[in-house]
Amino acid sequence: MGDDGLLRVLITNHSLANYAGTELYVRDLATRLLARGHTPIVYSTQLGLVARDLRAVTVPVTDDLNSITRPPDLIHGQHNLETMTALLHFPDTPAAYFCHGWLARIESPPRFPRILRYVAVDHTCYDRLVCEEAIPAERARVILNFVDLARFRPRPPLPAKPARALVFSNYASEDSYLGTVREACRRAGLTLDVVGLRAGNVTAQPEQLLGQYDLVFAKARCALEALAVGAAVVLCDESGAGALVTTRELEELRRLNFGVRTLNEKLEAGTLACQIARYDAADAAEVSRRVRAMAGIEPATDEIVALYREVIDEYAAGVGREGGAAAEGRAAAAYLRWLTLSRRAEREAFDHSTTARLQARVLGLPLVGRLARVVARRAAGKSIVRE
Repeated sequence: MGDDGLLRVLITNHSLANYAGTELYVRDLATRLLARGHTPIVYSTQLGLVARDLRAVTVPVTDDLNSITRPPDLIHGQHNLETMTALLHFPDTPAAYFCHGWLARIESPPRFPRILRYVAVDHTCYDRLVCEEAIPAERARVILNFVDLARFRPRPPLPAKPARALVFSNYASEDSYLGTVREACRRAGLTLDVVGLRAGNVTAQPEQLLGQYDLVFAKARCALEALAVGAAVVLCDESGAGALVTTRELEELRRLNFGVRTLNEKLEAGTLACQIARYDAADAAEVSRRVRAMAGIEPATDEIVALYREVIDEYAAGVGREGGAAAEGRAAAAYLRWLTLSRRAEREAFDHSTTARLQARVLGLPLVGRLARVVARRAAGKSIVRE
């Protein structure tokens, strides 16, 4: 940390390839840190659209930590493999680990002496940290997800009756739950569009689209952004259906980041139709006003930077140094064992899946099998030549 109090922060993430939840969290946070005079640096081994956006605003991005010749003051870790890679590369830098998901293995928090804080983006993730992952409660806290209010501006007042609806999700497609939402909208007389990765309709500027829709089907960050703009939001995704967000439920739904714990109804057209029928333009406007008052990026950044300083000060006082290199070596070995077992479990789960059985059946066909083996041999030969 410099004499001016400004910080060099290395942020890790599994991917920067597409417009998705943790990628956009990194983009927005790094942009705000830069605007405040700090030096954010972002590391991922999968670069793409979000990496391009970061570089466009002069945030350094790398897929090789050897390119960083001056160590950061702190590692803001997201996803365990990338976090551990950064910790081992920078042997005298403390860290805070941020957990964004309830289920994904990549969100599982690594245990390492220099990780002095564990942060959950909602109370569901907090429960994962302290109730399943054995993270000490005194090292864990919640910093709720945020929305960039300067980008997601309020829309004009909603009509008394909704006319246009949007599914805003990277998981929506005709092969998943889109048909169910379409049927519910048909019953309610709504036109429906979809934006997201699986639908093949990704947008870099959702803030310019959301204001064109009266009703949005979304969860988590997508729901928060739609609410900030002023659309009515029905919580919905491939894992289930939730409620229309109203002033009555807002506080509790916000604590849960409008996420998986709120999607507790079966995903059926009738269920969604009931929520559409609860549409209330005046209540939706009040929900949006409250969201904009409580979920802005600026106070969240204040809280995150204060956390960074806590970690740096504690590490300077000797916390996290106990046991030295031997303790860190044991922690790294324990992590590698966990990673090996996790990958093995994933492989075994796939081997027993319907997809694997179908793949084996297709490759067992005489012509297809011979063709696949030829392609594999050619690919292997090209790989050897490149090496």
